[in-house]
Amino acid sequence: MGEQAVTGAGATPVPEQKPDAAGEDAAAATGSGTTTGPTSAGMTADGTAPAPADVSGAGMSADATPPAAPTGQGAPAATGGPQQRTTDITAGPGGVMTDEVGVVTGELTLRTEWADGQITLRVQYKDADEWYVVTGGKAPLADPSGLDAVHAVAVALLNRPEG
Repeated sequence: MGEQAVTGAGATPVPEQKPDAAGEDAAAATGSGTTTGPTSAGMTADGTAPAPADVSGAGMSADATPPAAPTGQGAPAATGGPQQRTTDITAGPGGVMTDEVGVVTGELTLRTEWADGQITLRVQYKDADEWYVVTGGKAPLADPSGLDAVHAVAVALLNRPEG
């Protein structure tokens, strides 16, 4: 452990004093035997929870409007309506299993759709008309803001251009 600065009343350093475990210096600084306000990093010794802190503007963007989809990724629809992302992929060894036709291989297009609280992964042979549901590619997703993350994971799992 390193050295600690020990302060007394008025926040003046007291170099030859040990740190005060009982909190008497803190009490002396306020002029009473009890302290007011937070005296720790969100923890209390008596087991009572501290009041919640407002952290708005702390870098969180859960309520922010999602950014527009990158070019080639499909445009988001109005908030709450159906949305989709598409990416061209190359199936790895063994291809991609679909519900309708079994395994599809080669150059494919992956589409991740969100509608009515459900995500669906579909593939098609590149530039073909028919889309096939990826086996196991349906799941509930209440918030459409997760569409980009789900699509990125699906692309990472299914795109295997080098085998």
